[in-house]
Amino acid sequence: MLYRRRFLSFAATGGGALWISPYMALASVATDRRFVFIIQRGAADGLDMVRPVGDPAYAALRGKLVGDPSASIRLDGMFALHPAMVELGRMYAQQQALFVHALASPYRDRSHFDGQNVLETGGTLPYQVKDGWLNRLAGLLPGPGSTAPAAIALAATVPMALRGAAPVTSYEPSGLPPVSDDLMARVSRLYDADPQLHALWSAALDAKGLAGGAMPGQDPASLGALAARFLTTPEGPRIAMIETAGWDTHSAQAPRLHARLAGLDTLLAALQRGLGAEWSRTVVLVATEFGRTAAVNGTGGTDHGTGTVAMLAGGAIKGGRVLADWPGLAPASLYQDRDLRPTLGLDAVIAGVVGEHLGLDPSRVRQELFRMTGQGHSTGSPVLGLVRI
Repeated sequence: MLYRRRFLSFAATGGGALWISPYMALASVATDRRFVFIIQRGAADGLDMVRPVGDPAYAALRGKLVGDPSASIRLDGMFALHPAMVELGRMYAQQQALFVHALASPYRDRSHFDGQNVLETGGTLPYQVKDGWLNRLAGLLPGPGSTAPAAIALAATVPMALRGAAPVTSYEPSGLPPVSDDLMARVSRLYDADPQLHALWSAALDAKGLAGGAMPGQDPASLGALAARFLTTPEGPRIAMIETAGWDTHSAQAPRLHARLAGLDTLLAALQRGLGAEWSRTVVLVATEFGRTAAVNGTGGTDHGTGTVAMLAGGAIKGGRVLADWPGLAPASLYQDRDLRPTLGLDAVIAGVVGEHLGLDPSRVRQELFRMTGQGHSTGSPVLGLVRI
């Protein structure tokens, strides 16, 4: 515990229901490492996910959200994990998960849309940067080779973090009955002479081939298993992005957050099972656009805040630790008298973990992916030592 201080082939899939939005994105690169970015849309409450139970002000601020203290999964002398994340707690005990607390992107206001744009583009202001940091990462890595698709997006639309110069195509599983091979062949012939539709149709068929006919269900376990299926295909993608939704808990947070964290926990466990031996070469980053207020509001929830937690899991993680330059929850320590004060930049964590995991210079990664934060908005050097290299 430390206190104080190209990809690509993309894809996004209909995984959905209410717990998760229908997007998963995958990217192929010439590496045996896997990287998965799970975004929590809605500003997940870091103080409830990784609870600072050792902070003297914690219990009074959180009220009923504290719940049964004995049910939380103790991480160390200061922090405990939300009881819904049993599988992530197991990974932590096996030193395959760690948590970075009291961090934030450069965004300091309280709009979900603006905060997610900053989180996904790597800028310092909303809509300042026109492409995503995951897409820029593609330019730092060798291509996937001649037999794999340049890029695949398993989604109706490509998430902002994946948009940019790197070419992408998309694949979205359908609930409609399977189409006959004869119809597919006739459509292929129809598009053969069309310079635009032929390329798009071919890319779609490539993505369909990678899916192997899988028809994922509308649940986290099916989505985790589908992501692992893509990531373990010999010439398939090595980078994935999964979108989850429903983290905006202004009321009745206890039951709502428990359900969403249990879903995330199930997704992570399914991903680990599906990856098999490839889990040892995998890093999963879970992050959200900003945190929530330190104190509970009048409807049993929390409102838009600032500092929060990022979660890292995978066999390549040097885990079993909580990293935090912990600012404390005393009134004088709160940001704007209401939020957990951020003491570390999420960009510094991403640059460090992605650089070391994928064999890139973390300082170069920081410059290419988050160049705006180095122009008067520096939030520290890349955080190193988070992965086994």
